[in-house]
Amino acid sequence: MQADTLTQKLHSPDAENGIPRLLPVLPLRDVVVFPYMIFPVLVGRESSLRAVNQALDRDKYIFLVAQKNSLLEEPGVDDLYREGTIAKIVQILKLPNGLMKILVDGVVQGVVKEFLTSTKCLEAELTVNVQKVEMDSEMDALLRHTGSLFAEYVHLNRNVPSEVLVAFENTKDPQRKVFYIASNIIQGVEVKQGILQLMHLRDQLHELIRLLNSENDVLKIEKEIDGKVHDNIAKSQRKFFIQEQIRILQDELGDDEGSPELAKLREEIQKAKMPKEAEEKALEEFNKLKKTPTLSPESTVIRSYLDWMVSVPWQKRTKDNLNVAHVKTILDEDHFGLEKPKERILEHIAVLNLVKEIKGQILCFVGPPGVGKTSLAKSIARALGRRLVRISLGGVRDEAEIRGHRRTYIGSMPGKIIQSMKRAGVVNPVLLLDEVDKMSMDFRGDPSSAMLEVLDPEQNNTFSDHYLDVDYDLSHAMFITTANVRYAIPLPLQDRMEIIELPGYLHHDKREIAQRHIIPKQLKEHGIHNLRVRFSGAALDKLIAEYTREAGVRNLEREIASVCRKVAKDIVSAKQDKVDRKSGVTIDEKKIEKYLGVPKFRNRIRAEAHRVGSVTGLAWTSVGGELLNVEVTVMRGQERLTLTGQLGDVMKESAQAALSYLRSHAASLGVNIDFSKGKEIHIHLPEGAIPKDGPSAGITMAMAMYSAITGKAARSDVAMTGEITLRGEVLAIGGLNEKLLAAQRSGISKVLLPEENVKDLIEIPDRVKEGLKLIPIKNIEDAIPHIFPSPRKGSKKQRHRKHV
Repeated sequence: MQADTLTQKLHSPDAENGIPRLLPVLPLRDVVVFPYMIFPVLVGRESSLRAVNQALDRDKYIFLVAQKNSLLEEPGVDDLYREGTIAKIVQILKLPNGLMKILVDGVVQGVVKEFLTSTKCLEAELTVNVQKVEMDSEMDALLRHTGSLFAEYVHLNRNVPSEVLVAFENTKDPQRKVFYIASNIIQGVEVKQGILQLMHLRDQLHELIRLLNSENDVLKIEKEIDGKVHDNIAKSQRKFFIQEQIRILQDELGDDEGSPELAKLREEIQKAKMPKEAEEKALEEFNKLKKTPTLSPESTVIRSYLDWMVSVPWQKRTKDNLNVAHVKTILDEDHFGLEKPKERILEHIAVLNLVKEIKGQILCFVGPPGVGKTSLAKSIARALGRRLVRISLGGVRDEAEIRGHRRTYIGSMPGKIIQSMKRAGVVNPVLLLDEVDKMSMDFRGDPSSAMLEVLDPEQNNTFSDHYLDVDYDLSHAMFITTANVRYAIPLPLQDRMEIIELPGYLHHDKREIAQRHIIPKQLKEHGIHNLRVRFSGAALDKLIAEYTREAGVRNLEREIASVCRKVAKDIVSAKQDKVDRKSGVTIDEKKIEKYLGVPKFRNRIRAEAHRVGSVTGLAWTSVGGELLNVEVTVMRGQERLTLTGQLGDVMKESAQAALSYLRSHAASLGVNIDFSKGKEIHIHLPEGAIPKDGPSAGITMAMAMYSAITGKAARSDVAMTGEITLRGEVLAIGGLNEKLLAAQRSGISKVLLPEENVKDLIEIPDRVKEGLKLIPIKNIEDAIPHIFPSPRKGSKKQRHRKHV
């Protein structure tokens, strides 16, 4: 009975404002309704429909409150704000789909004291916030300032219609003004709810002033950005219209020059002296450029193309210096040795003197690093008086690097050949294509195939670059390519070039190069060229033999530079008593070891004693010749041949051939026919960490096995080289120059070489052959008397041998 009385009391209107203190609650999603605001609400949830029906059954008052999370379909008590608006339902419209549309009129702010859940709907006991506004000067100032900020906000925000401002100015009640501003500001639920949660008018005005100031600042920045964008667009459009008007007027007047820039470009095209086809292409693109708007991307592409067309040389050339003596002097000044490439260049100069123009000027220098391939090309250009352009091909794997990219691609440009011609500025430069053996290929193409056209004298007069798209004549240029190894160059490319081998420098070559070029250069670079610093011959020999092991002279130059640095340090610090600026400094062997430390390499010297199963051979390496000791032992075991010393397949096959020859000719050689039965023959080549391969050690392994099988000691002062066959013939080998130098350096007195190599001795300098007895042999039996001190009994009468 008491509960019913309490409920009736809550449902009864308040004495002061006529609003019941217990009202049904209508949760709102994504909207905040303020007092004095008429707002349509679409009602669809069952709980919301019950709340509306209950309000209609009573006095049409309902409490509107915003949800904290708009995604919730059935919000609970904790999902609703405590502050909201008490509104009155003024109109209702039931829709066919069961929904209901109501029009509510916000009356006053309300605060929930307690939520009450009933079977019908959610209700709340409320406290009505009725404010009594006392107007004073501060309140008046706050209202005026808020009004001016709101007027500025409406002017700045294009999403708020200007009619809103008219209605605001016609409102006189301070509370109505505050809630009117709050309802028309474009903000989220949280911001508007923050205003509704404030219960005092002054606090609400302060919050609105803060909010409007912040919004107006942002809107001003947006307006400034919009203004700049609009101005740029207007300028661009105005410029476009003016250019179109100028173009139309020029077409009417028949004026082809256009702007001064275009007139200058046309003049450059005419001065370039292009071939007819290229000039027609350039003028066609020029006419297209005149009709293309400047701001168009196509205009930039065409302009770049025309700039390339006028900057590439078409006719300009340098005058060749065809004085053979002058060219020879320059080449000899820059390089010691290298007689073959020098001779080839002099032949080329001589032919030019007679015919003035020659095709097929494509040379390929092949040799190990540091032998002077690149520097020789530079000397050739200097001797001829031509400009040199170097193109590094190492690592190039895209065909477009050579031929260029088509203009359809963004950022396209000509290939390396045309770019180099532009850098040269003339049609007859020396083009150095460095590291032509280092090109590779992938899915983007094969650059070596593109080089076929460049290096073909019959085709390169019509070289086609994808970017220029016109024929370009490369036949006047002199091409020089360099490579380290010949086999890495594709065969079709080798066929188009004249390959000149540059072998590694020999010991005496390095000594001459050091004395003539490296030492003067290093002394000058280290500032001691005026102090009479000199290297003795023995010191240089020690440097070359014990501190460097290379085909070229790069490491030798580094070691000499290291010595020069230490000499400079001694001179400056005055710590070495023997160093006297007046008497000069002499670098001898002792100082070399003092400055550079323990020698890095050692020279192999022949053994003094004759030994059984040990024979000396000669080997070629990329850094020069070396002695090759072959050791053989025969022991009991499985009948097999064991090879050690990291031998390659070719050398293993040579050992098999030598053993087969000895077994098949055992009777004629005076060897036990059954020497291999129950025996294991082991062949070893010392320095097992170094890979060894090649056929030239065949004669050496055959003689070593013969020594081990017969028990005869082989002479240690005899070295040999030669490939053998199963019939015992000794075939020609390569690298004879380096091998003879190694024999001379190691104290060998007699060298056995294939008879077929006698013709090669003509090209070997006499200083290399000095002190050596060179004996040509035709077959294996010819070598036996020279290797073993006491001849085999019962052997055939020795043939007359020619000693060279």
